[in-house]
This record gives sequence, C-alpha cells and structure tokens, in this order.
Amino acid sequence: MRYTLVSFHAHPDDEALLTAGTLARAAAEGHRVVLVVATTGGAGLASSEVRAKGDLAEQRMAELRRSAAELGCARVEHLGYADSGLTPDQRAGAGPDAFAAADVDEAAARLAALLLEEEADVLTGYDASGGYGHPDHVQVHRVARRAAELAGTPVLLEATVDRGRLLRAARLVHRLPRVPAEFSPRRLATAYVESKDLTHQVDVAPYWRRKRGSMSAHASQATADEGARTLGVFLRLPAPLFRLAFRREWFVEVGRAPGRPLLDDPFATLRER
Repeated sequence: MRYTLVSFHAHPDDEALLTAGTLARAAAEGHRVVLVVATTGGAGLASSEVRAKGDLAEQRMAELRRSAAELGCARVEHLGYADSGLTPDQRAGAGPDAFAAADVDEAAARLAALLLEEEADVLTGYDASGGYGHPDHVQVHRVARRAAELAGTPVLLEATVDRGRLLRAARLVHRLPRVPAEFSPRRLATAYVESKDLTHQVDVAPYWRRKRGSMSAHASQATADEGARTLGVFLRLPAPLFRLAFRREWFVEVGRAPGRPLLDDPFATLRER
C-alpha cells in the first residue's frame, strides 16, 4: 500500500531534529511525504554573520526546501503564521500573525484543508508539552489534534523523544565544554514523553545520512555569536557517534494504548485495518 504522510512542524529545522529519519524512510519506501511548517522561523537565533546575508525568515525557508529535497519530500507548505519566539519579549514583537496566539480552530482549518487535499493517511504533530515547552510547539500539538479531527485523518502521530534515554544521555554530556544549557538534566526532567507512554520507536538507522543532510541544510541554526547551538553540537559528532545517537525516532499515536514491543512502522495501524 502507498500512503500519504503529512508532517507538521513549528519552524524550519524542527523536522530535521524530530522526524527526518522517519520521513526519509517513508519516502524511500514509496510513500508520499508532505512537509508543512506553521512559521518561517524568523525569530530564530542566528549569528550576526548569517543575519547580514539577508532576511532570516527567507533564509530559513530556503533551508527547509533543501532539507525536504534531502529527505525526498514531495511538497513543502507554510501555513502563513509568524514565528512567536521563545521569550515573552519576542512574542510581544511578533505581531498579530504570531502562531502561538492564533485561533486554534482557524489554524486547524488551514491545515485540515491541506490534509483533505492530500487525502492524508497519517499526520505528525507534537506531544502535549511541545517537547520542551516552546509556545509554537505547544500550539502545533493543539492545532494538529484539531486538524486531524476536522479532516478525519485516520492516524495522528505525535513526534517526541524517549525522556528516559534523553536524560541518560544528558547526564553523560552536560558538563562537557561547549555543551548548550539545553542539555541540562534539570531542564529536561519534564521534557518530551516518559518511556512508558510511547507507542512507536522507528528504526531510522539506514537513513542516518539523510537525517544528517537534513540537519546540515539548516546551516543558519548551527550558528551563534556566543556559545554553542544544539544543532551545531549534533553536526560536529563523528559519523559513528551520530549514527548511534540518531538511529531511532519516537512517537505517541493518539488513540492507541502504549504497549510493548514498540511499533517500528508509522503506518502500522493502517496496515492492521
């Protein structure tokens, strides 16, 4: 069976970190993959050198298209919202089009129209915490749930990370030089999803080069005038360590009870039916 998977994200580069391996695997297996972002990521961090090259939002959308090509996506869309930013002062300056402040039903209607046009079988969103609490990521969770209802999309997978594995990794590396503060175990203690609540653990090891290529496409987000960026840290990993760190991706399927073993197929429910 050939299915259509629509992957919904807050900003360009989010797809690379959370779902790139799954998208590359689905495309390689012959399924149609559509990549949708709510915002252009104009409030993202970047070095002054990157910003001097021109509008950051335009740069990030160009990076998104390069990432999509690397992963084999058939279509890329932007819902038309502005990046809300992470901090209150950024949100105050984002204006009336800020995604975090958008009416959920209105935003969901935009996404649902695309789901219906594509006759989507699977939609990916985010877990209830938006991973680490970014207001645009939390809004993706809300909007994806409502859009799946409106469009009658059969499967909604919420992209996440296995919190137990994440914390074990953070305890090993957070004290190393040039490791960003985001790796602090204290900050990650409530991030993403507990292991017991997961439904899917997707093996993406054969697609690690495409995942790394997707990350590399987002060059602006590996830069900073001071300190290290998370994406930059990941891209500096030697190939064997990168393969080890990013050989799996995790999801929670809405409406499906967690069980063991975890499912390795994002289309498992559809195949069961």
